Amino acid sequence: MGRRSDHTRAELEALIIDTGHRLLAEVGYAGFSAREVAKRIGYSVGTIYNVFDNLDDLMLALNGRTFLDWAEAIAETLSHAGPDRIAVLVASYFDFATTNRNLWMAIYDHRLPVGVPFPERYARQRGALTDILRAEIAAVLPPETRERAPALARSLLATVHGHCVFALNGTFALLQEQDPHAAALARVREALRAAGADLPD
Repeated sequence: MGRRSDHTRAELEALIIDTGHRLLAEVGYAGFSAREVAKRIGYSVGTIYNVFDNLDDLMLALNGRTFLDWAEAIAETLSHAGPDRIAVLVASYFDFATTNRNLWMAIYDHRLPVGVPFPERYARQRGALTDILRAEIAAVLPPETRERAPALARSLLATVHGHCVFALNGTFALLQEQDPHAAALARVREALRAAGADLPD
């Protein structure tokens, strides 16, 4: 483990995040360890904790990377979307969760201790995704209800997330729901139309 002088602190941080993110994608939150990250980069685990305060700090950095990747994927999809951009948003959520299941689940599997706030850096990274959702929802609402976009974005994100979780963990199969994606989109459209949105059928 003798490469401690090979990288600057900034380079080490990038190396740890890149390697940790790949490991998290492979093994999921339950199988993740800082020790394995250290082994893969050729440093001691103590080096990781010289860069990150603790395992929670490292996990927030990795989950923050996932949010940024997710936002980039959705923005790319929206850049060539047709008029039904809400349908594209819902499809993008399901696509990302299905394609990046371990990374997606790690966002929700990792929890900070009670009373510990999320750092501002993490809020900004998460905001890269939620800002897209709010903007797209605001765009389909009439001026008189546009101020409801932030609250609707939170509720509709929870709706789509719940459908996606049930789809991936097999609950919808038990409930005999044949098309969770279509069901999620239908619930989102119902809520937006109730707020005055004019959406494609």
